[in-house]
Amino acid sequence: MFLIDMFNKKTAMPAPDTALPGRSEPIPTAADHFVNGRPLKGPYPDGMKTVLLGMGCFWGAERRLWNIPGVWVTAAGYSGGLTPNPTYQETTTGLTGHAEVVLTVYDPAAVSLATLLKTFFEAHDPTQGMRQGNDIGTTYRSAIYAGDAADLDVAHRMRDGFQQALAEAGHGERITTEIAQAGPFYFAEDIHQQYLAKNPGGYCGLRGTGVSCAIA
Repeated sequence: MFLIDMFNKKTAMPAPDTALPGRSEPIPTAADHFVNGRPLKGPYPDGMKTVLLGMGCFWGAERRLWNIPGVWVTAAGYSGGLTPNPTYQETTTGLTGHAEVVLTVYDPAAVSLATLLKTFFEAHDPTQGMRQGNDIGTTYRSAIYAGDAADLDVAHRMRDGFQQALAEAGHGERITTEIAQAGPFYFAEDIHQQYLAKNPGGYCGLRGTGVSCAIA
């Protein structure tokens, strides 16, 4: 019974009265990107845009995203939940409501949001609900948290196009990606930032469906 209760807790979003309280101050993290040396928290150059992308474990997701030409800087963190300034240990309980996401700061003159989302949909399986492969829990859900209405529209069009591509490839599952206006983003601890650059043989976790996503 205990194991069943723990599984249910980690795969169900907490209510405001059951979420962990968190803290008023941000947790410490790195100042600069380990790979390109740019400041994680800015200031970012004029004209840059941001999107928060959750593809399961943020270690592999961040590496995939920082390698895209036109992406200026990336950072691992938490968003989409209730607890302010959570720690990694708190998010893994399922009682913060946050997803592991990658803050992706990009130059829209060099790479479009649609191109970023093509990589997003192809790099993981967005049909698995509150999990990604063997990683189970609310923190591992597929998510796109966009900055404005126009970006939300792009996200919905890309999702619908990929759903059609999945159906044409014989995949009957429905996409469960959460698409919403971006809320607060909390930077993860230093150890999680650019983890696979610091630990090249570390766990990645990304497993795509093998289906190509067209740019809508």
